[in-house]
Amino acid sequence: MKLFHVALSGHAHRARLFLSLLGEPCEIVEVDLAKGEHKAPDFLKLNSFGQVPVLVDGETVVPDSNAILVYLAKRLGRTDWLPEDAAGAARVQRWLSVAAGPIAFGPAAARLITVFGAAFDAAEVIARAHLILGRIEAELADRPWLAADHPTLADVALYSYVVAAPEGNVDLTPYGAVRAWLARIEALPGFVPFPQTRAGLRAA
Repeated sequence: MKLFHVALSGHAHRARLFLSLLGEPCEIVEVDLAKGEHKAPDFLKLNSFGQVPVLVDGETVVPDSNAILVYLAKRLGRTDWLPEDAAGAARVQRWLSVAAGPIAFGPAAARLITVFGAAFDAAEVIARAHLILGRIEAELADRPWLAADHPTLADVALYSYVVAAPEGNVDLTPYGAVRAWLARIEALPGFVPFPQTRAGLRAA
């Protein structure tokens, strides 16, 4: 397999993290955003949206980080990460939707301002970040993982942008259950960290 990847992309890290947790060998191909490689014709053949990550597995091309998570779990028969039963699959899907919605428009967007210079309203996206973090905190108050009694794709999908929230000036100090959950993910065999930048609350 090949993973087209950008080190500072939380979406790309999400896919790389899951590959590593699975112990699945993969060639990492770094895409140079500054040089516009994600908009080059060859890359657009892989993903017409011009975004990373993209997974190439033989003749199969899978764009989109959440789609990659689902593909890998199904391809490798890992029902521990993505349950086969309807209720279990739905619980995981709920959090994949959160990753693509409130996480993307909250902590991820806040980090885009400080790390990449995105023109979002900082107060608005930071407020969104605290709203979803509060909801995750409540969900984790009486259980260790988001969608089951063990880690699933739900946890992988949310990890990267939650752990990097301080880079977008989103303080994780009030969220003890969230911070304990991050530590549990970081203790999993095969864990690979999301590279930090000295932005936002980490600038000091």
